[in-house]
Amino acid sequence: MENHASLAPAARMLGYAGLLPLIGCVAGLVLLPMHRSVLLDAGFGYAALIFSFLGGLWWGQGVARGKASPTLFAVAVVPSLIAWGLMLLRLLGWTTQEALLALGAAILLSPIVDLALARKRQSVNGWIALRLQLSTGLGALTLALALL
Repeated sequence: MENHASLAPAARMLGYAGLLPLIGCVAGLVLLPMHRSVLLDAGFGYAALIFSFLGGLWWGQGVARGKASPTLFAVAVVPSLIAWGLMLLRLLGWTTQEALLALGAAILLSPIVDLALARKRQSVNGWIALRLQLSTGLGALTLALALL
Protein backbone atom coordinates (compact mmCIF):
# COMPACT_ATOMS: atom_id res chain seq x y z
CA MET A 1 0.00 0.00 0.00
CA GLU A 2 1.51 3.33 -1.06
CA ASN A 3 0.59 6.82 0.09
CA HIS A 4 0.58 10.13 -1.73
CA ALA A 5 4.04 11.21 -0.57
CA SER A 6 6.53 10.83 -3.39
CA LEU A 7 10.00 9.38 -3.30
CA ALA A 8 12.62 12.11 -3.33
CA PRO A 9 14.43 12.33 -6.69
CA ALA A 10 17.77 12.16 -4.86
CA ALA A 11 16.77 8.77 -3.39
CA ARG A 12 16.18 7.38 -6.84
CA MET A 13 19.31 8.93 -8.40
CA LEU A 14 21.64 7.95 -5.55
CA GLY A 15 20.05 4.52 -5.33
CA TYR A 16 20.94 3.83 -8.94
CA ALA A 17 24.40 5.34 -8.40
CA GLY A 18 24.84 2.73 -5.69
CA LEU A 19 25.05 0.10 -8.43
CA LEU A 20 28.18 1.72 -9.91
CA PRO A 21 30.75 -0.08 -7.71
CA LEU A 22 29.48 -3.50 -8.82
CA ILE A 23 29.17 -2.36 -12.43
CA GLY A 24 32.82 -1.33 -12.12
CA CYS A 25 33.82 -4.70 -10.68
CA VAL A 26 32.01 -6.60 -13.44
CA ALA A 27 33.55 -4.35 -16.12
CA GLY A 28 36.93 -4.77 -14.43
CA LEU A 29 36.70 -8.55 -14.70
CA VAL A 30 36.24 -8.18 -18.43
CA LEU A 31 38.85 -5.46 -18.98
CA LEU A 32 41.40 -6.27 -16.28
CA PRO A 33 41.30 -10.05 -15.74
CA MET A 34 44.71 -9.92 -14.05
CA HIS A 35 42.98 -8.23 -11.07
CA ARG A 36 40.29 -10.91 -10.74
CA SER A 37 40.90 -11.71 -7.07
CA VAL A 38 40.81 -8.06 -5.98
CA LEU A 39 37.70 -7.33 -8.05
CA LEU A 40 35.84 -10.35 -6.66
CA ASP A 41 36.76 -9.40 -3.09
CA ALA A 42 35.81 -5.76 -3.66
CA GLY A 43 32.49 -6.78 -5.21
CA PHE A 44 31.73 -9.19 -2.39
CA GLY A 45 32.55 -6.58 0.23
CA TYR A 46 30.38 -3.93 -1.39
CA ALA A 47 27.41 -6.25 -1.98
CA ALA A 48 27.62 -7.49 1.63
CA LEU A 49 27.75 -3.91 2.88
CA ILE A 50 24.67 -2.88 0.89
CA PHE A 51 22.81 -6.03 1.97
CA SER A 52 23.52 -5.12 5.60
CA PHE A 53 22.28 -1.59 4.86
CA LEU A 54 18.92 -3.07 3.79
CA GLY A 55 18.53 -4.53 7.26
CA GLY A 56 19.19 -1.06 8.64
CA LEU A 57 16.34 0.28 6.51
CA TRP A 58 13.98 -2.30 7.97
CA TRP A 59 15.22 -1.54 11.49
CA GLY A 60 14.57 2.16 10.88
CA GLN A 61 11.06 1.42 9.67
CA GLY A 62 10.43 -0.52 12.87
CA VAL A 63 11.70 2.33 15.03
CA ALA A 64 9.58 4.83 13.06
CA ARG A 65 6.49 2.72 13.71
CA GLY A 66 6.95 2.96 17.45
CA LYS A 67 5.36 -0.30 18.50
CA ALA A 68 6.61 -2.49 15.68
CA SER A 69 6.58 -6.23 16.05
CA PRO A 70 9.72 -7.75 17.58
CA THR A 71 9.74 -9.96 14.48
CA LEU A 72 10.55 -6.93 12.33
CA PHE A 73 13.62 -6.15 14.41
CA ALA A 74 14.68 -9.81 14.26
CA VAL A 75 14.29 -9.84 10.46
CA ALA A 76 16.23 -6.56 10.25
CA VAL A 77 19.39 -8.14 11.66
CA VAL A 78 19.29 -11.12 9.28
CA PRO A 79 21.06 -9.42 6.33
CA SER A 80 24.04 -8.46 8.51
CA LEU A 81 24.21 -11.97 9.94
CA ILE A 82 24.06 -13.52 6.46
CA ALA A 83 26.80 -11.20 5.17
CA TRP A 84 28.96 -11.94 8.21
CA GLY A 85 28.32 -15.67 7.88
CA LEU A 86 29.33 -15.63 4.22
CA MET A 87 32.50 -13.74 5.09
CA LEU A 88 33.26 -16.37 7.72
CA LEU A 89 32.60 -19.19 5.25
CA ARG A 90 35.05 -17.55 2.83
CA LEU A 91 37.67 -17.54 5.56
CA LEU A 92 36.91 -21.21 6.23
CA GLY A 93 37.37 -22.28 2.61
CA TRP A 94 34.41 -21.22 0.49
CA THR A 95 35.45 -19.59 -2.73
CA THR A 96 34.53 -15.97 -3.28
CA GLN A 97 32.37 -17.13 -6.18
CA GLU A 98 30.36 -19.44 -3.91
CA ALA A 99 29.85 -16.62 -1.41
CA LEU A 100 28.85 -14.22 -4.21
CA LEU A 101 26.26 -16.71 -5.50
CA ALA A 102 24.68 -17.06 -2.05
CA LEU A 103 24.80 -13.30 -1.46
CA GLY A 104 23.31 -12.54 -4.89
CA ALA A 105 20.42 -14.92 -4.21
CA ALA A 106 19.79 -13.34 -0.79
CA ILE A 107 19.76 -9.85 -2.32
CA LEU A 108 17.31 -10.95 -5.01
CA LEU A 109 14.99 -12.34 -2.30
CA SER A 110 15.22 -9.29 -0.01
CA PRO A 111 12.28 -7.35 -1.51
CA ILE A 112 9.97 -10.00 -0.04
CA VAL A 113 10.44 -8.24 3.30
CA ASP A 114 9.65 -4.84 1.78
CA LEU A 115 6.51 -6.21 0.16
CA ALA A 116 5.37 -7.67 3.49
CA LEU A 117 6.05 -4.37 5.25
CA ALA A 118 4.15 -2.43 2.58
CA ARG A 119 1.09 -4.63 3.12
CA LYS A 120 1.01 -3.66 6.79
CA ARG A 121 1.71 0.05 6.44
CA GLN A 122 1.67 2.73 3.79
CA SER A 123 4.95 3.40 2.07
CA VAL A 124 6.15 6.34 0.05
CA ASN A 125 4.90 6.32 -3.53
CA GLY A 126 7.57 4.65 -5.69
CA TRP A 127 9.45 2.97 -2.82
CA ILE A 128 8.55 -0.63 -3.66
CA ALA A 129 9.29 -0.15 -7.35
CA LEU A 130 12.70 1.33 -6.52
CA ARG A 131 13.49 -1.49 -4.07
CA LEU A 132 12.60 -4.09 -6.68
CA GLN A 133 14.74 -2.39 -9.32
CA LEU A 134 17.75 -1.87 -7.07
CA SER A 135 17.65 -5.36 -5.57
CA THR A 136 17.27 -6.91 -8.99
CA GLY A 137 20.21 -4.85 -10.26
CA LEU A 138 22.44 -5.50 -7.28
CA GLY A 139 21.52 -9.18 -7.11
CA ALA A 140 22.07 -9.70 -10.84
CA LEU A 141 25.41 -7.87 -10.76
CA THR A 142 26.50 -9.93 -7.75
CA LEU A 143 25.61 -13.14 -9.59
CA ALA A 144 27.34 -11.91 -12.75
CA LEU A 145 30.48 -11.24 -10.74
CA ALA A 146 30.37 -14.81 -9.45
CA LEU A 147 29.81 -16.32 -12.87
CA LEU A 148 32.32 -14.36 -14.97
